[in-house]
Amino acid sequence: MTRSQSISAGIVQRARIVLLASEGRRNAEIAELAGASRPKVNLWRDRYEERGIAGLVDEKRSGRPRTLDHAAIVTATLMPPPKSLGVTHWSSRLLAQRLKISPTSVLTAWRAYGIKPWRSETFRFSTDPELVGKVTDICGLYLAPPENAIVLCVDEKSQIQALDRTQPILPMQPGLIERRSHDYVRHGTSTLFAALDIATGQVTAALKPRHRNQEFLAFLKQIERAYRHEVDADGNPVELHLVMDNYAAHKHANI
Repeated sequence: MTRSQSISAGIVQRARIVLLASEGRRNAEIAELAGASRPKVNLWRDRYEERGIAGLVDEKRSGRPRTLDHAAIVTATLMPPPKSLGVTHWSSRLLAQRLKISPTSVLTAWRAYGIKPWRSETFRFSTDPELVGKVTDICGLYLAPPENAIVLCVDEKSQIQALDRTQPILPMQPGLIERRSHDYVRHGTSTLFAALDIATGQVTAALKPRHRNQEFLAFLKQIERAYRHEVDADGNPVELHLVMDNYAAHKHANI
């Protein structure tokens, strides 16, 4: 709890008080180290002794019941903002103006329902019917690493622009820095194929003009030639495992 970044600072302080107490420190010392008063240290030590970790959480406070409907605020949050506002997601201030409430009330409702309009992430659904088997194989390499085997991480970097300056680079001279022309000539694109040996850091690489199954098959044969002489302690050929992404060229019948 003291290392958590998702709970309130007050609960973190209470957990720190308990930890310091478990080290046998005096209340005055705990108060100084935790930045709390001695009555607060006594309070949370007693609460923890009575109810454990559950005692470190605030009890429900008395007072007038809430009049704002948090569900209604969340429902309004999930509706797209009007185009006239020129935004794609609600902010607490814009929604507060819309609902005629305070921004703090909006944030309270968002916090209660776990709504975070300011965050977004990407997703991708795979349509590969063999996805489960492939995931199982890759996870198996980590959960049960094979003995006397070589594991390579294979990837491609396609569409690398092959550029060249229109004039040769002028080297550095006394009183002058290196100079080069501002324009360049395009020589098409290239594709980098690379295989990283996880254990040794050795990289087997090749540059190909295109990015098809033919080029990838040629690169696989290059990998096989590079590791065909690897044997274990008994002189037996070792297994070669490749970890790669789910690219279409990898699923071709030739591969």
